[in-house]
This record gives sequence, C-alpha cells and structure tokens, in this order.
Amino acid sequence: MKANGYEAANAGSGTAFSKACRACYERILAQIQKARESMLNEARETMAVPERLIRLAVNEAEALAWQTLYPQLVFPDLAMEKIRDASHWNERQRSLR
Repeated sequence: MKANGYEAANAGSGTAFSKACRACYERILAQIQKARESMLNEARETMAVPERLIRLAVNEAEALAWQTLYPQLVFPDLAMEKIRDASHWNERQRSLR
C-alpha cells in the first residue's frame, strides 16, 4: 500500500515527536528522582521516622504527582506534606504505646 502525500511528508515527524516526548519525560523523571533522593536524605537525618514509612510517604506523593499536569512542580511539596503526616502519625503511635 502506498502512502498518500500527507503521510509521506510527515513520515519522519512521528519519530521526531516521539523522541521529543521521551526526552521531556526523562527530564521530568530526573527532576523528580533528584527531589526524591534529597527529601529521603533530609528526612532520614532530621526525623525519627522508620525508613519504610518515609519511603511509603514519598511513593504515595510521587504517584499522586504523576496524575497532575506538572508532576515535577507538585511532587516536592506533596512529598514533604506526606512525610510530615507520616512523622505525626508515627509520633502519635509511639505516644499511644
């Protein structure tokens, strides 16, 4: 089957667009990963919260951030909020024991 004029003229643009999308995604992923590591390190040093609980909070924040249009902008604040919530929960559990 022969390609029509439009398909022939735009045959390479799909690949270029796909590469641009992938590059954008990888930049966003790198930004989130950098913020993630920074927050995990800071939380380990400053909070008396089990590592597992911190990781769960950060994972939840990342999952929620990916549901937005700008995950790299939403993630840091959301992660800090989730980490603080986990810390408060942990303190409450200790006080109840």
